[in-house]
Amino acid sequence: MEKNEAFNYIKNAANSIILPDKKALQNAQKRLDSLTKPAGSLGRLEELAKQIASITGKMDPDISKKLVIVMAADHGVVQEGVSAYPQEVTPQMVYNFMQGGAGINVLAKHAGADVMVVDVGVAAELKIKENNKDKKSIFIDKKVAFGTKNMAKEPAMNPQQAALAVSAGIAVAQDMIDAGYGIIGTGDMGIGNTTASSAIASCICGVDAEKVTGYGTGIDEAGFEKKVQVIRKAIKLNNPDASDGLDVLSKVGGYEIGGIAGVILGCALRKVPVVIDGFISGAGALIAEAIAPVSRHYMIASHCSVEKGHRIVLEKLGLVPLFNFDMRLGEGTGAAIGIGIADAAIKILNEMATFDQAQVSQKKE
Repeated sequence: MEKNEAFNYIKNAANSIILPDKKALQNAQKRLDSLTKPAGSLGRLEELAKQIASITGKMDPDISKKLVIVMAADHGVVQEGVSAYPQEVTPQMVYNFMQGGAGINVLAKHAGADVMVVDVGVAAELKIKENNKDKKSIFIDKKVAFGTKNMAKEPAMNPQQAALAVSAGIAVAQDMIDAGYGIIGTGDMGIGNTTASSAIASCICGVDAEKVTGYGTGIDEAGFEKKVQVIRKAIKLNNPDASDGLDVLSKVGGYEIGGIAGVILGCALRKVPVVIDGFISGAGALIAEAIAPVSRHYMIASHCSVEKGHRIVLEKLGLVPLFNFDMRLGEGTGAAIGIGIADAAIKILNEMATFDQAQVSQKKE
């Protein structure tokens, strides 16, 4: 995809996203109030059911075919010593995903969801055949580059590369929706990506790096202090425009974060609920919302990560997480659990009997 083509593709997608269906939300509320339970007694499950009905415009959306898309890429900023793990872990974990041995594979299987791994910027030549039937996950090659540049010394990527990453996410999401998937979760893999996510959060949320930076893969206190300084240096050096999602992405982001933003935009464009995972997916959601503010209404926040910046990200997006299990693995593990909760919410809406159907007396006036 050429430079202008990628930018226009994103612009057209963003401009085509409309607000969710208010009428469907109202109809879902009426249905929920007619079910054999005290009004509102299923709490967040009812709110989630209404949101999904509003997103899809349907009372009985088909979300039986579920998918978690794991975007994978590497980060040049690991040269600054911000991660406890070496960069070669990224391709090693991609192979693990493909063999079905990772946390996301287990939890996606539990939720009845498929796993797709998309290489948008892994710093290695992956030897995986696309859609190899012998693999446990689906693989797609959308590599923009072999990892980002070191954002502490120069922009992480150029504007065209940022646009290509987001465009790849939009295209993958739409292709999967065309293949019948009715709900999609976002996931990530990339050593160094909490550093990029913290930089994005610092920029867009307008807070100092220290407030949105955590310990990532398990760095010590000295490593944490260094990580904060690296993020501050990168932001000062590159001076990203917080109001321009693609500018922030290109200067201090990551290819997988751009891919996640694209998946969110693609789902919003097609009126499909998108369940976002933890901190890295949250950074992708910030980029998506900066590009197309309406896309926020299509996001379902699965959980609140242990990474302290995630809470600030969710507040900026106006999202309330479904649960908090002190998770910080990434990969889409929280999204997989969230998809299971979403499935339960829609089943409540459509499978529970009404007072009239069950011949149960309603509350006295």
